[in-house]
Amino acid sequence: MEEKEISQAVIGRLPRYFRYLGELKDEGIERVSSQELSDIMRVTASQIRQDLNNFGGFGQQGYGYNVGYLYEEIGKILGLHKEHNLIIVGAGHLGQALVNYMNFERRGFIFRGIFDSKKELHGIRIREIEVRPMEEMEQFVRENGIDIAVLTIPKNGAVEVAERLVSCGIRGIWNFAHVDLHVPDHIRVENVHLSDSLMKLSYNLASHDG
Repeated sequence: MEEKEISQAVIGRLPRYFRYLGELKDEGIERVSSQELSDIMRVTASQIRQDLNNFGGFGQQGYGYNVGYLYEEIGKILGLHKEHNLIIVGAGHLGQALVNYMNFERRGFIFRGIFDSKKELHGIRIREIEVRPMEEMEQFVRENGIDIAVLTIPKNGAVEVAERLVSCGIRGIWNFAHVDLHVPDHIRVENVHLSDSLMKLSYNLASHDG
């Protein structure tokens, strides 16, 4: 049976569902309707039902959704039921901030190594993880089953680093460098452009003022 292709718009909403359901679960709420979720999330109830129907539906008419069950199932869809081993490439302020953000570990994203080209950073420990030279990156990825590389380096070095990561079997790249990476189709890339997000906010402020 051919696997159904899910749109990126639907995938983009799944983490929000997961987050809001987690909050409901923590509040001890056991059941929620699509309309109640709609009121919380500012997404139409029909959109919620359509999104979840891509994965089987999970609800019953007149009953709604079991919060704990739906939370777990969306977590599985997002791949959060298993651990992912990560490395950081770039031990600057952003890289260090990401390593120190404890919530990643709670979601199963475990930082195993940090790499940087600056010799003065080598040997420094960030949350007990030693900063290593770039020359050790490929071997470390292979020996430690690294799934995801996080790039927090300037764009002029990101393309070469991405090519090196592809050659040693990385499966995904979380890219904070301001450059588009051209990698094989089987490598998943998620680009994060912080300035783009800030400019979008600026536009919305300007539009409101206008």
